[in-house]
Amino acid sequence: MTRLVVLISGRGSNLVAIANAIERRELDAEIVAVISSRPQALGLEEARNRAIPALVVDHRDFDDRQEFDRALAEKINEYRPDWVVLAGFMRILSAEFIARFPACMTNIHPSLLPAYPGLETHKRALADGVSEHGATVHLVSNELDGGPVLGRVRVPLLAGDTEATLADRVLHQEHRLYPRVLQLLVSGRLRWDAECEALRLDGEGCDPVEI
Repeated sequence: MTRLVVLISGRGSNLVAIANAIERRELDAEIVAVISSRPQALGLEEARNRAIPALVVDHRDFDDRQEFDRALAEKINEYRPDWVVLAGFMRILSAEFIARFPACMTNIHPSLLPAYPGLETHKRALADGVSEHGATVHLVSNELDGGPVLGRVRVPLLAGDTEATLADRVLHQEHRLYPRVLQLLVSGRLRWDAECEALRLDGEGCDPVEI
């Protein structure tokens, strides 16, 4: 069984979506640990309610980012994951940390990358008046929100949308997207060919998966 360690910083809604997909047998994996950078993260309680080990590596306990990243990496390695899954993890990771988990760390971002990396994606999309927004699952790289794109879901902007209404619709679609992309990864059907810098589905070159 594929082993997942999920990293969170907040309420853990994508963690719940992933765990639910596992329970429904839509994702052939096991969450072996949930680790939060914040002790007050509500997602920790979600993990404990499911009897999943829930731990905290509090960034405030360390003098700098490198010390935090080393401690986090050591804790992750205790659980021998096949994939490290960022699900609302609000820390920028160092190149040293990323190098310890090459091509096996995913993140979900609330925009159609490469558009709107970073924060305030919904506000920026509304300000630009774009016709569609969405979410992206990507491999983590040294570039912020710049790793290879694995999958996307598109969400139209509607008349009268606010940041809150748009964020809510995008988050609902994130909960569909992330488990589906993870299932393609853990089954071996979807993979990033680093040598050719190409995404492959069932051995053939492909565009990012869209749902």
